[in-house]
Formats: sequence, structure tokens, C-alpha cells
Amino acid sequence: MRLHNLSNVKGAVHRRKRVGCGEGGGHGKTSGRGGKGQTARSGGGIRIGFEGGQMPIFRKLPRRGFNNKNFKTFYETVNVAELSKLDDSVTEVNREVLAAAGLVRLNTNPLKILGEGELSAALEITANKFSASAKEKIEKAGGKAIAVDATEDEPSE
Repeated sequence: MRLHNLSNVKGAVHRRKRVGCGEGGGHGKTSGRGGKGQTARSGGGIRIGFEGGQMPIFRKLPRRGFNNKNFKTFYETVNVAELSKLDDSVTEVNREVLAAAGLVRLNTNPLKILGEGELSAALEITANKFSASAKEKIEKAGGKAIAVDATEDEPSE
């Protein structure tokens, strides 16, 4: 089968709706836009939440509670399985090494190592956080998991 042999399923292709071509076409006069006014105009339409000048319900209702969304920490994550794909000559792994390998971006987000997969090489890994399973797998392979605080560059084990 080739691309030029393919054909559409029956009913997949529709005729273009020809609006404004007279009353006999079924979409004449107002062309399916109702009467006159803002919604009939090209580029017109009312914004979401507008209630014709009445105070919108989202402004009437009180705002309550606290939302932590603005303060959430986003992590750059790397799984242990991805660390095993690194070059065999690498023994010390940090953000720069992972960025060079294309596993993370060089940005200000903290780095977290997750425990999915297996690790065979003994690596000394420096990151901001480690999951419990990742730390276990790294130490089981003979490596070290060094946690560095996001604000300072000195390691804390």
C-alpha cells in the first residue's frame, strides 16, 4: 500500500458550507449568525463571563481560601535508568554533566533524581533532592548521593 493508493472512508469528506448564497441554499440572509448586532459582525463577539452589563457571577462570589500555586517548586527530574546511559568515563554527575548529555536544562529549577530503572555504575551524583528509592539504588551500585541545598552550592550529606 502506498500513499497515492489511500482513499477516504465514506462520509469522511464533507462539502464546504456555502454561506450567503441565497435563501435556497439553506444558509442565506444572515448566514447562520442570527440577527443584527455584535455577534453578527466579523471579529465580533462578547467576552467570556460577560452577562449583558449585569454584575458577572465570578465577580459577585467571594474569594476564599489559599492557593499554593504561585509558590510551587518545579523540579528538573532525571531517572536512575537515564543515568546508566551516560558515558562510561563519567564518575561524577552534576547538572552540567546532565545538561551536556541533554537530560536536563541549564536553568534555575532544582534537580531531583528519581528511582525508576536500574543503575550498574558507581557514580557520585550531586543534586538538590533524591527520592528514597533512587538514593538506595545509587548506594547499592557503590555510588554516592550528595544532596545540595538549592540556595547554597556546598553539599550536605
